[in-house]
Amino acid sequence: MLLDDTMLTDEGLAPSGKGRLLLIACGALAREILALKAQNGWHHMDLTCLPANLHLYPERITEAVEASVLKHRTAYDDIFVVYADCGTGGLLEAKCAELGVAMVAGPHCYSFFEGNEAFAAHEDEITAFYLTDFLVKQFDAFVWKPMGLHKHPELRDMIFGNYTKLVYQAQTRDAALEAKAQDCADRLGLTYEYRFTGYGDLATALKTQAGKA
Repeated sequence: MLLDDTMLTDEGLAPSGKGRLLLIACGALAREILALKAQNGWHHMDLTCLPANLHLYPERITEAVEASVLKHRTAYDDIFVVYADCGTGGLLEAKCAELGVAMVAGPHCYSFFEGNEAFAAHEDEITAFYLTDFLVKQFDAFVWKPMGLHKHPELRDMIFGNYTKLVYQAQTRDAALEAKAQDCADRLGLTYEYRFTGYGDLATALKTQAGKA
């Protein structure tokens, strides 16, 4: 399947209509989920993604997930929501419980990519700004332009003045992405740290769901 990051950002991904278990995920996770499906032969899983740019409006995530569950639930034996809390303040977890669907654990994808336990152990990272593979590639769409830095670069120090470092959580080993992540750190005036996480708890959660379906 050919994926376009701009499409995943603005439109998401429609399900194929094949499989017993539907994964409802953020568009920012599409490549990782499809890679795990292919590696493990999870052909009974189908995937649909909501637009990744919902993360710019976290108050809209819960309603969008609910609409997707209601739209697709009669076509599948089960549904698993591949969103963490993602800034919904517990509302998404409550809604999933109300709908009777499970969701991936964690406060956000940065946590479950590294592993929720390992991420929580970083007591000194309150001033860290995180990027994943997807967000490195879509840095301008998710950070630079929404924050107005493309027009007013002088706002950088006001917006990021309390941050000390940019942590690139890499899901894949890609020299070009590493170079781009370093450039992102430079543009924000932050110290750069590379951290290879792979798929972390995302892989564990999907393996668990695969075994249930």
